[in-house]
Formats: sequence, structure tokens, C-alpha cells
Amino acid sequence: MLMIGLAGLELSEGERRQLVAPGVSGVLLFARNFASREQVSALIEAIREVAGEDFLVAVDQEGGPVQRFRDGFTRLPALARIGAVYERNPDEAVRLAEEHAWVMASEMRAIGVDFSFAPVVDLARGNAAIGTRAFHANPAVAAELGQAYVRGMHLGGMAAVLKHFPGHGSVAVDTHKAAAVDPRPLEQIRREDLHPFAEGIEARVEAVMMAHVVYPAVDGQPAGFSTVWIQQVLRGELGFRGAVISDDISMAAAGAAGAAAARVAAHLDAGCDLVLACFPDVVDEAIAAVRGRAAAAPERLAALRGALGATWEGLTDNPQRERFIARITALDAEEGKA
Repeated sequence: MLMIGLAGLELSEGERRQLVAPGVSGVLLFARNFASREQVSALIEAIREVAGEDFLVAVDQEGGPVQRFRDGFTRLPALARIGAVYERNPDEAVRLAEEHAWVMASEMRAIGVDFSFAPVVDLARGNAAIGTRAFHANPAVAAELGQAYVRGMHLGGMAAVLKHFPGHGSVAVDTHKAAAVDPRPLEQIRREDLHPFAEGIEARVEAVMMAHVVYPAVDGQPAGFSTVWIQQVLRGELGFRGAVISDDISMAAAGAAGAAAARVAAHLDAGCDLVLACFPDVVDEAIAAVRGRAAAAPERLAALRGALGATWEGLTDNPQRERFIARITALDAEEGKA
């Protein structure tokens, strides 16, 4: 029901209590929780010792500007680099998307992370928060590369999470900082922004993250608070049966619902299975807000758990991995020469 954030590099006594509180299903790790591969592996092990093997551990390891774990891991290029390759060689771009996803997923699984919130399938149309995190402005290209990325994650033993539904790329405002409104009609959103999500669902994606964006032609509530978007469009029209996840409740654009407890309730009432309380100062309030509420469908959360992965030693003794890393990291080198 809740995925919570931790303050630092080790668990505090208060966090140990939070991990086992009713309604807490997982943690989302950030750069503040990372000093080295050995340290974060020990932190993940400590989390599982407290909360159990079924407890979810996640991270945003997209690449480019959003990669929480860097030293000791492959420096992943932004997805926009792959979209640029598509312009000259679509088949090569599809292969690179799969390889990028496999490298990311296999490295995270080797240290015990269940899943990354990836891929971004928003359209690259100038949003301040999305930027180079998106593959492409063309819905068909974003859809094809998104499907390839999902395949690569699955091959790496990791569930995939499409974000940010129904599409964050076509509105300029950064929802971390302010409310965002996208006035377009549903038919235009369906033709454009929904296309990569529909294709990702066809690829059997396990989860979808909602956008903190209001689409007033469809509903007056931000998408994560909206039964129209979650129940009617995502589950009804697109037939999605996996987990629906909120974006972080501490973001400015989530303020339409009120304080933290109200934001949690609004997401759950609309149909979210997991709500993200990423900042430690809201975790206790979020835990209080879910007390007594029915848990999410267990099969949806179970699908987010990582498959059995290689050890780090086994992973690094893999010539295929070295070839993939060489190919994907060359994308940033090419950009530097452009």
C-alpha cells in the first residue's frame, strides 16, 4: 500500500519500526541512501532482515539525469540518446533500448533491488521535468522503444513500470515545483500520449505510475486522484491489470488533495495500489493514513518482486554484459563529439 523513503545510509530505529508498520509494502531508495555498492547492498540486506524477503525495494535508475546509484555501476545514458539513434537506424535503437534495460536491470537485481521505476514513456515535448529522460517526441517511436525497454528489463529479471500516465511530456510545468494543467481533449491525448502506454501494456508491463497532472477536459483531479483515468481509461479502456502506483505525495502538484494524509487517501480511493511517500518527514503521517484500509491485491504486488538474479561476481564475469556496456556508454561519447 505504501512505499516509503529512508533518511540515510543505514536504518535508524524509527525506520525499523516503520518498515514493519501495517500497510508498508516497500522502500524507494535515493542518492541520499547510497555511498557505495557495498554499502547499499548492506542496507538492502538490513531492510530485508527487518521486513522480510517479500518486501519491495525499488529505485529510480533510469539513466541520464536520474540515476540514483552511480559509483560502481554502469553510467547509463539518457533515453533521449537512444531516440536520437532511431532517427538514423531504428533497428539499432531498438537493440540499444533492450541492452540499456538489461544492463540496468541485471545490475540492480545483483544487489537485491526488485525494480526500477522505468521506462519513461512520456513524449519528449519540452516538459521541464522530463527532458532527456524521454525517448522521443513521436508516439510511435516512443512506443516501439518503450516496448523494447520492457523486454530488456524482463530479460534482466525485473518488472517494468511505465510512467507517467496518461502522459507528462506535453505540459511544460515541472510537477515537483508547481501544479500542472494539460488542457488537451481526451481524443488528442489518446492518439498521442496514450499510445506508448497501450503498447507497453501489450508487452505485459507489471506497473504504471500516475502523473500529478490535471487534464481538465477529462477530469478536474490530477490523474493519480482520478477514477476516470485509473478505472475507466487505464483499467477499462486499456485493459491494464497490474499495479497502479502514485508519484511522490510530497511533490507540489499533489497539493490539490491537501496534507500528506489526504494525498494518500485520495490516491488509494482513486484506485492506486501503491502510494509513494518518499520524504522521511511525511512517512509517519502516511502510515497513520493507511491504518485500517484494505491492502492492495497481493498478486499485483507479487509481480513486482525481482526474479532470481546473478551475484555481482557472476554478473561481471559475462562477456555479453561487457559488449552491451560498451555499446550503450558510447552513446554519451558520441553526444560529446556532436
